[in-house]
Amino acid sequence: MENIFVTNEEREEKTAAVLVSVFPKGEDPEEYEASLDELERLLETAGGECFARLIQNKDRPDNATYIGSGKIEELRTLCHTGGCELVIFDAELSPSQIRNIENELSRGEDKKVEATVIDRSMLILDIFALHAVTGEGKAQVELAQLKYTAPRLIGKGKQLSRLGGGIGTRGPGETKLEQDRRHLARRAAALEKEIEEMARSREVQRKQRDNTGMIKIAIAGYTNAGKSTLLNRLTDAGILAEDKLFATLDPTTRKYTLPSGNDILLTDTVGFIRNLPHHLIKAFKSTLDEVKYADAVVVMIDASDSQSASQLEVTESLLSELGAGDKPIVYVLNKCDKLEGGVVFPPNVLGGGKSLVMMSALTGEGMDSLIEKLEGVASMGKKRVELMIPNNKLSLIDIIYKNGSDIQVDYTPEGAEISAVLDAASIGKLSDYIKGE
Repeated sequence: MENIFVTNEEREEKTAAVLVSVFPKGEDPEEYEASLDELERLLETAGGECFARLIQNKDRPDNATYIGSGKIEELRTLCHTGGCELVIFDAELSPSQIRNIENELSRGEDKKVEATVIDRSMLILDIFALHAVTGEGKAQVELAQLKYTAPRLIGKGKQLSRLGGGIGTRGPGETKLEQDRRHLARRAAALEKEIEEMARSREVQRKQRDNTGMIKIAIAGYTNAGKSTLLNRLTDAGILAEDKLFATLDPTTRKYTLPSGNDILLTDTVGFIRNLPHHLIKAFKSTLDEVKYADAVVVMIDASDSQSASQLEVTESLLSELGAGDKPIVYVLNKCDKLEGGVVFPPNVLGGGKSLVMMSALTGEGMDSLIEKLEGVASMGKKRVELMIPNNKLSLIDIIYKNGSDIQVDYTPEGAEISAVLDAASIGKLSDYIKGE
């Protein structure tokens, strides 16, 4: 999918768009309004601006055009009035719906509109394409685009029309549309192989980090919750941190030394968002695995956002889907510097017994409380132990090197005397060889 938007340097004026949504009758309109607000922020992040919103109360979307014929006419009028060549639906459209909507908009003598119709997923993919920096990030975005847009590749006019099998429709060979689809399939296969190789390289890096014995903490949360800002404040990582959705796509890992002297590894991860396409999760699997393989998770929450509670639901659901739902979690109510009338996020949503910090990653307010929580995570069952491993059990030293840190080994005629900092699981496995126990 080619980028619909251009860079700031290339753009004289922003792309104007009409946002469209269907509110089922009886549903809470505030929820759908919030989703449209988010769609508008996505549009602004992509470099566009909202000319108008078109909302329809309807029991269920129309199978052919998602919205009814009357609203199609209203949409055509809005596009014509605002000179809009872009229409974005706050939903996932089928290939036939995209084709039908565009065809309907192009009809009419007085208000004929040639507009591009995209859905929420396409807009997110466009933003990802704008913000991908590394080779892996770019490959993952391109693959996700191909997976999503290939079924939506629809021929327009004779040049891309599919040949039929009857009289008057036969042709000399493969149509342009079929050639395009075959090319996309080959490109997708090549990208999958490329990403697989990068994933293997990432796995090697992950194992190397495992060998350090340092606790690995993933910084996760809804997009624009302040994850990159937090990593920058703690480690001077120098990551781009903007007040935009999906400003950071590529994971960044940095070492941070706690006041106690313990070293931990912090990883900034791609932000979550509601209705994140499943194929996007699959394409970014190797990146999102940073959350899966972390020892603990810091969940960032924008306490100043009126939708923070629902955003937390999305975050926790995706963490569970990634296999990280049962990990130790520190919840951070961030952006408290932006609060004037108190915390928007209701703390009771987290329930009792949850580790919670109120702070501002931008100003540093409350940072001491977070660091104290990180100290607790870093010491999760870890302690220094003295061991005596007999000569016939020296293979157990592998466990120490794999899971321990600050290791000192002294070989004697009886075996190996070892001093190391080990986690609770390793201590349990080696309990028979711990001195004094």
